[in-house]
Amino acid sequence: MNNGYGNNNDYNNNYSAPSEQNRYEPIILRAAESDPPKKEKRGFGAGMVVLILVCSFLISTATGFTGGYLVSAIMQKNNVREDVINNFGGDNGGKTTVVYENLSAEASEVTEGTVESVAAAVENSVVEITTEVVSTGNFFGQFVTSGAGSGVIITSDGYIVTNNHVIDGASNITVRLKNGNEYKAVLIGTDADTDLAVIKIVANETLSPAVFGNSDVIKVGQQVVAVGNPLGSLGGTVTTGIISALDREVTVEGKKMNLLQTDTAVNPGNSGGGLFNLKGELIGVVNAKSSGSDVEGLGFAIPAVTASKTVSELIEYGYVKGRVDLGLILIDISDAMTAMYYRVNALGCYVSSSQYTDDLKQGDRIIAINNREIVYSEDILALKNDMSVGDTITVTVVRNGKTLDVELVCREKVPDDVNIDFET
Repeated sequence: MNNGYGNNNDYNNNYSAPSEQNRYEPIILRAAESDPPKKEKRGFGAGMVVLILVCSFLISTATGFTGGYLVSAIMQKNNVREDVINNFGGDNGGKTTVVYENLSAEASEVTEGTVESVAAAVENSVVEITTEVVSTGNFFGQFVTSGAGSGVIITSDGYIVTNNHVIDGASNITVRLKNGNEYKAVLIGTDADTDLAVIKIVANETLSPAVFGNSDVIKVGQQVVAVGNPLGSLGGTVTTGIISALDREVTVEGKKMNLLQTDTAVNPGNSGGGLFNLKGELIGVVNAKSSGSDVEGLGFAIPAVTASKTVSELIEYGYVKGRVDLGLILIDISDAMTAMYYRVNALGCYVSSSQYTDDLKQGDRIIAINNREIVYSEDILALKNDMSVGDTITVTVVRNGKTLDVELVCREKVPDDVNIDFET
């Protein structure tokens, strides 16, 4: 990811509005290899290998599909959602009553076992996930890309936690249990900031939910067990290692995250799978690894305390409440060629559009928020963690060679397609 500074030249009046395909959300991935270095504050430091998501592992691509398939896929997804809703039942007006018996961050009194006993205890809690994403290309027309990942059952009525990047954009989601039985799943909610998602199945059999452990009390050197679906075809694979570091700040796909680091072997397809302690408690959700020819034993997992809070809100509300939305679409201009394309003479973070205020204009270069320096959009993402819904922030921009301050009120980020309740 490029971390290059721009110079302080004035914004060029010939700024060209980006085409639709070049408009980005504030989270933007920049190529690391070709861009000049920036100040030393990113990731692990100079020379660190690039972090990659360990799944949604692409296992096949079928081309030549027509629009009829897309319609069929969407209808099938809607039918699955209908089945889930209709099977909630109960006396709550058709709504489900979610029981969070397994979403506890309290340390249990369970005695630690062996890797063998943990593997036996959790094998039915970890599932294989396969997805189908319908895309449209200029050459092939519509085609379907298949992917695979992992998930962990968290409630006895079929809620499953996985990674957002495993199911992102999927028109069909299928869950395969340890016993080989398969069920269509419905998407309940996603959270890109934590890379977590919740899906649900309606199973005609008894499910075995995992128990959340307290990731706040684990120690470096503690032995852990990972269970997942590496390569998208080796479901139920068990690997073991230790916790290598706690609260490690890393940047994954442009997002800064605080993760558990482990030397446990994780591979494409492990994403969304479980990282368990020797009590058999889920202490992390696997989501990333470091990739490189000279790299070994650098895997990462979302801490269970973070995951339990996020999935609770996804189940209850369909999204994570209190997340800040600035209503901005931003473009990072991080190299000379991109600057030439957009006809600007300074690298940095530019406004493409502003939803909540007309005082921010297309082509404004953001240089500070609340007097804290902004170089690229990832800096804004980091600052959003300190903002609350309703806060008024001061955005400092360069426009036509002048520096201006613009006030912006933080709104709550609510996904457009969120399903707040589950009434039939």
